[in-house]
Amino acid sequence: MAVRRDGSLMRDKGQPSRGSRIAAAIAVGVLLGCVLAFLYPRGLFGVAPRARIASITDLQSGSSSGELPEKFNSMKSDIASLSEKNMALQNQIRVLNERLRSAEQGKDHAHNQFSALGDQHKAGPFGTVKGLRTNPTILPDESVNPRLAKLLDEVAIGKELIVALANSNVREMLEVWFTSIKRVGIPNYLVVALDDEIENFCKLNDVPVYKRDPDQDIDAVGKSGGNHAVSGLKFRILREFLQLGYSVLLSDVDIVHLQNPFDYLYRDSDVESMSDGHNNYTAYGYNDVFDEPAMGWARYAHTMRIWVYNSGFFYMRPTIPSIELLDRVAGRLSRENAWDQAVFNEELFFPSHPGYDGLHAAKRTMDFYLFMNSKVLFKTVRKDAKLSKLKPVIVHVNYHPDKLTRMKAIVEFYTNGKKDALQHFPDGSEW
Repeated sequence: MAVRRDGSLMRDKGQPSRGSRIAAAIAVGVLLGCVLAFLYPRGLFGVAPRARIASITDLQSGSSSGELPEKFNSMKSDIASLSEKNMALQNQIRVLNERLRSAEQGKDHAHNQFSALGDQHKAGPFGTVKGLRTNPTILPDESVNPRLAKLLDEVAIGKELIVALANSNVREMLEVWFTSIKRVGIPNYLVVALDDEIENFCKLNDVPVYKRDPDQDIDAVGKSGGNHAVSGLKFRILREFLQLGYSVLLSDVDIVHLQNPFDYLYRDSDVESMSDGHNNYTAYGYNDVFDEPAMGWARYAHTMRIWVYNSGFFYMRPTIPSIELLDRVAGRLSRENAWDQAVFNEELFFPSHPGYDGLHAAKRTMDFYLFMNSKVLFKTVRKDAKLSKLKPVIVHVNYHPDKLTRMKAIVEFYTNGKKDALQHFPDGSEW
């Protein structure tokens, strides 16, 4: 055992230690690296000088043959493609935000409906009780018009869209109308073409269009009717949109869109409409005192007045009261020689009384500075330094017969920044 131990000790003394071996290996490695660095200053796998010179020569010869311009054009094409993709993504984000906002509003309305229509409950403390303002929507029925249902599924966003009726008599105004919509970036809109010319015109301009199946009564008016006659047709045509479960923002074609109207809707009523009023009193209602001196002590009678809703721009949810309103107006217009806007307001506002059952529909008046009629614009806004800086959502040229020229001037003023574009027009119309 002692011999083995002595032998082991002798072997350890006779061989270099492990640390010295590692130091030697490092020294050899460093030395080898220095040698290689001296022999191959550009690296073992680097391109030889001659090869580099050849590549430069090839690049120069390639540029002379048009390779560089081709690469430059390719880069420009890639940048343009990326810009288009970026715009598409921005549009998708906007669409998703609209759907999210609409869903949040719908959630709040559904909660209120459930609270009001659920089990009976006691009234809360004073000042806390509120009635149901938002009626529930109907169950969609696609069997009413499968072709339209398929189209609306492609065009609408959040089950809502802008709808306009047009025939060839209003072609020029229609072009200003849809050009303003495209400029704002509103994707969910549709033109109901009342003749073949408008259908083809929309297709040529990449405008979503729908032409109804032949209907003798509607076609007779739609193809040759004037502005008021065509306006009356919408109450029959819109019914199918609501039956299919879609909310409709009806728009006449004498309207310029400057912002997305869906960003400014409340969606808490059956009908949300712009007003023909021109100030807070006329647009939202006021107490009008009637004076009859012959009555002596009771000479003053208080009346409530409000200027009518404009039947050329309103938002309608797919509810039973909304569809009943359309039926009432369309029915009366088929029997009477009446103006559709007058009938629209009478059915919407007249209360129940002996011999007449009024419509129980919730309604909301739009902000008359945002959803602006042309009386407000030309009589008030353009003359006021502060108001003229505000940008409305839409401007409806409903008070003036020279519609097309005023529409173009509105575009010049609000879109192109031409400050004097509205100045030469009179407040009203010149007979």
